Amino acid sequence: MEKVVVVTGANSGIGLALCERLLMEDRHLRLCLACRNMQRAEAARSALLASHADARIDLLHLDVGSVRSVLTAAEEIRSRYNKIDFLYLNAGIMPNPQVNLKALFRGLFSRKVIHMFATAEGLLTQRDLLNSDGLQEVFATNLFGHFILIQELEPLLCRAGHRSRVVWTSSSNARRSAFSMEDIQHGNGTEPYSSSKYASDMLSLALNRHKNNQGLFSSVICPGLVMTNLTYGILPSFLWSLIMPIMYLIRLFTNTFTLTPYNGAEALHWLFLQKPESLDPRVKYHSLTSGFGTNYTQPQKMDIDEEMSEIFYSKLLELENTKASAAS
Repeated sequence: MEKVVVVTGANSGIGLALCERLLMEDRHLRLCLACRNMQRAEAARSALLASHADARIDLLHLDVGSVRSVLTAAEEIRSRYNKIDFLYLNAGIMPNPQVNLKALFRGLFSRKVIHMFATAEGLLTQRDLLNSDGLQEVFATNLFGHFILIQELEPLLCRAGHRSRVVWTSSSNARRSAFSMEDIQHGNGTEPYSSSKYASDMLSLALNRHKNNQGLFSSVICPGLVMTNLTYGILPSFLWSLIMPIMYLIRLFTNTFTLTPYNGAEALHWLFLQKPESLDPRVKYHSLTSGFGTNYTQPQKMDIDEEMSEIFYSKLLELENTKASAAS
């Protein structure tokens, strides 16, 4: 049977690189590119078909930052397919990034340069806004929209005798210190991206606790430091021109600088080949690249509290009932 794979944020960067790698692995799969910008989605589909002429590639309009769009997209998916084998939750935003340039240049010539680039700790903040649903934009796009999508696709993900996989693109920037249970949307903080990624780590653990017995398994990956449109938007282009030679030099001494989307998609591709029962729900699978350019995947235990993840899961269910009802 052909595998049905849905990828959010598939029109560029890590999402598009993942699609290319999946088609190289299994040319018989049914691939659905779920994207907000359909013009870019069409271009991505054309690029994939140029190298995989016989591939079955569908397009789906999905803005995970809009509850109404998620509900509409989920209805469309349910009408197209009778199952989903893999749901890759890759779409994400980091709006209005503010960089502490003093900390950046001080860190470039310190022993903490690798940690600084890998985690952006003490380096990066963002200014978040409310969206049309009355939700914080980063929380809605990076986490909540994907949560609603999973809930709405449960008939296809949790079928009797069928195992399905949900895979989150998280980050090394996911830090417990950035998340507050009293402010799960991070409306009062300055690190909404970090908060949302830590929240996805917690949610993955909770999903495994609640859904494994229904055949759904959730995993989390970190792509490493990858140069994508999101990354390039953090600094002016002239600064990247100055920094990139340093980053390629540092890459000789660390495995977290994956740099290219293809390398960053390593853990996503690796998970496609694994049996879900063999995976540990408490670890994050990291894409790594050696100084000689060899890609591999390595698990690292997450700093997650099970009781905390359960409380968070309950809060999301309550919020879903409110927002989904309002949008339908």
